[in-house]
Amino acid sequence: MMDDSLLRQLYDDLAGVIAAARRSLVQIANGRGGAGAGTIWHSDGLIVTNHHVIAGRGDLRVTLHSGETLPARVLAASPERDLAALVVEADGLPTIAPGDSRALRPGQWVLALGHPWGVLDAVTGGVVIALGPQIGDMRSPNGQDWLAVSVHVRPGHSGGPLIDAQGRMVGVNTIMNGPDVGVAVPVHVVKAFLKEDVGAKVKRSKPEPVIC
Repeated sequence: MMDDSLLRQLYDDLAGVIAAARRSLVQIANGRGGAGAGTIWHSDGLIVTNHHVIAGRGDLRVTLHSGETLPARVLAASPERDLAALVVEADGLPTIAPGDSRALRPGQWVLALGHPWGVLDAVTGGVVIALGPQIGDMRSPNGQDWLAVSVHVRPGHSGGPLIDAQGRMVGVNTIMNGPDVGVAVPVHVVKAFLKEDVGAKVKRSKPEPVIC
């Protein structure tokens, strides 16, 4: 039997990981009644989300974890990857460290952050099911990898971070594929999107290697 003090320490550590990740979680309103989530990728205002969160966009606005709301513009978008990069006029924003999605294995614990059904900063957990271009009957037309997890992904989760037990971002929550299966865009696909679609548009004021 696990010692109670060790169990409490595990819970405390997990709570700390979640609290840190929440600081990089944002809410995105598209000006047409829709809302989703996003993740601060770089401290000078670069935000990653799903393309479908901003599709048919009106007046895009981003609400930070602090409660501050800022106008946002689209820096790049990829319907095929279901990814978009937004930018807000801000500096010194809290970011999240990217993990290694290619190293994920079935059964590994992950957590999805977002705002399902309008519930702000919600967290739900599960395990990795599979990683690859085909998940069950869901096949990627462009050969892109998808990440399937046993996490309840609901409207409002879209665009938020999927994190590992160390608090590193391993994916972007995207869609449901059945009642108990959520699908995310793996973070290595996010990195490729930022390299290929954002590229030289991103002007970084700090020497940290965010696009790698």
